[in-house]
Amino acid sequence: MTPPDERPSLRIGELSRRVGLSDHVLRAWETRYGLLHPSRSAGGYRLYSEADAERIRRMQQLLAAGLSAAEAAQAVLAQDGPAASAPGGLDLGELATALRDTLEAFDEPGAQAVLDRLLSDLSLPTVLRDVVMPYLRDLGDRWQDGTASVAQEHFASFVLRGRLGGLARGWGDGRGPRALLACPPYELHDLALMVFGIVLNRQGWRIHYLGTSTPMAELVRAAETTAPDLVVVAASTREALDPVRAELAELATRFPLALAGAGATAELAAGVGARQLAGDPVTEAELLGA
Repeated sequence: MTPPDERPSLRIGELSRRVGLSDHVLRAWETRYGLLHPSRSAGGYRLYSEADAERIRRMQQLLAAGLSAAEAAQAVLAQDGPAASAPGGLDLGELATALRDTLEAFDEPGAQAVLDRLLSDLSLPTVLRDVVMPYLRDLGDRWQDGTASVAQEHFASFVLRGRLGGLARGWGDGRGPRALLACPPYELHDLALMVFGIVLNRQGWRIHYLGTSTPMAELVRAAETTAPDLVVVAASTREALDPVRAELAELATRFPLALAGAGATAELAAGVGARQLAGDPVTEAELLGA
């Protein structure tokens, strides 16, 4: 097989068209993972090669197979040469495993030390997208199939909630657009929504957070008080959203509304007049703030 052409000839718009990803995502993968190797044209434009496009396609295939973004990028770069690691020589896979091991051993100081290491050496979005969110998804899956105990799930959630709460401090300050975030009645899982709010705040938004199991009447009253530029309702199951379809549809006639989480299907969002945030919470927040 002929290797892809390494000669830089593609502007980022053309690369975006060829691989079906926005230039925002491409730039994020370039800076975060070193996945692209652009050169500068005589006029100062960044130029990419067919080899860059091929790396992106391999990244997409690995993401579709279930790998996290960090794992997929490492695998792609490893095919091109020596095994890749995170900036500063960190191995994200090892640190993610260490976080899981300490949390499931009920070792709170150990887990905090791993989080300290991650947050001191990597960007906050990288830590949240490539370590925290994959761990939460894995924990939820194992809790559902009975291979993780209730005690493990409660302990890990408590430790991570405390850390996220610290990162959320002051997220209502500023002069940027306002986002009102809530879960519908009986939805008790809100850590992904917290992650979304933290990253959205880093993009300049002010966050008003209502959290788990919010009665719809209270959500409406909060929206009337805060006049948000966006209301986000997140749920982990469709069953949490179906009973409040009528209230969501009414809310969407008064405020910009987005539905997030595994329970927010495209059909449901379209049916109530809302936007669907289908991606991971970190990327969705970055795209809103772009």
